[in-house]
Amino acid sequence: MNCVGIDVSKGKSMIAVMQPLGEVIISPFEVYHTGSELSELARLLKSLDGETRVVMEYTGNYHAPVAWLLHDAGFYVSVVNAMLVHDYGNNSLRRAKTDKKDAIKLANYGLDHWLTLPRYVPEEDTRLMLKNCYRQYQQYSKVKTMLKNNLISLLDTAFPDANRLFTSPARADGSEKWVDFVDAFWHCECVCGLSAKAFVTKYQKWCKKHGYNFSEEKALDIYASACGHFGVMPKTNTAKLLVGQAVSQLRAISAALAALKQEMQALAERLPEYPVVMGMFGVGPTLGPQLMAEIGDVRRFYSKKALVAFAGIDAPPYQSGQMDVRSRSISKRGSAALRRTLFLVMSVFLQQSPTDEPIYQFMDKKRAEGKPYRVYMMASANKFLRIY
Repeated sequence: MNCVGIDVSKGKSMIAVMQPLGEVIISPFEVYHTGSELSELARLLKSLDGETRVVMEYTGNYHAPVAWLLHDAGFYVSVVNAMLVHDYGNNSLRRAKTDKKDAIKLANYGLDHWLTLPRYVPEEDTRLMLKNCYRQYQQYSKVKTMLKNNLISLLDTAFPDANRLFTSPARADGSEKWVDFVDAFWHCECVCGLSAKAFVTKYQKWCKKHGYNFSEEKALDIYASACGHFGVMPKTNTAKLLVGQAVSQLRAISAALAALKQEMQALAERLPEYPVVMGMFGVGPTLGPQLMAEIGDVRRFYSKKALVAFAGIDAPPYQSGQMDVRSRSISKRGSAALRRTLFLVMSVFLQQSPTDEPIYQFMDKKRAEGKPYRVYMMASANKFLRIY
């Protein structure tokens, strides 16, 4: 039997082929991630006698082209967690690390775990795109938070508390009323520089133009709020430019998030588990696609415990001799994105308090026992995943 260890990096990989008892069949060599070189690698491996298996580490997206091409060529490919290989075979005091040594280590790891190597199966296109959309959604959400804080910081010197004037939820296209408002009334003097009657008339025209409901009482509240503050930043063209640029950037990222949310919903609807997942309490059009994106095909988990461990909210046992620790922290060895989504789902349970839901009943029981906030939230998330 031949085990091919592939140490993957960006754009290229180091290949080593080993047989049992440490026999090197092919000395480590480098391959670039181009179609021609990877196809040549597949032809070389097919020329070997005996069964051949390929082992590589999970390295984000770098391993994907190599694993996909070799799997498509008919090889048994195994993509293993880097933590499993990290300390394997480190029985030397001299801790040298090179790509060649790592490739040989992976090949030896594959030989030692030949019968238990998990087989790589490429994700379905729909699930792959859903997961990528969600990862981009996460990144854009962080950028939106940063841009929103930046705009509020600017308004604190030009139009204090302008972001608190409206409580309307965001529209389907991502636009928010307070952001549209400060684009037109970017300084408090833009409001208090007018008479109350003139501002009410101007505000009414603005509402009609942007499709918002008009209320004279609300207009007078805005006028009173603007007159009760003063801007430290002078009302100049430079100040208008700064606020305008901050608004345009926030609008752009909000529109991108809205488009991604719609695309995630469309992709999730194609999955077989969609109606079941969307029927669960606490899961809506936003959190539902996120759950399906991060969990993937639930049929690949052999038990409920495996899914809980994948999320990293399991508490592994710790026992030695007479010591048997019962209270353990969660492992956090799984998907951080999935844990975040689960925490948001549990927050919905906490806010809505559905007394007829078993998960909320369990959560309430743990709270009554005096468990800390994070403890009962993660314990409830554990129960939610088992039901899932």
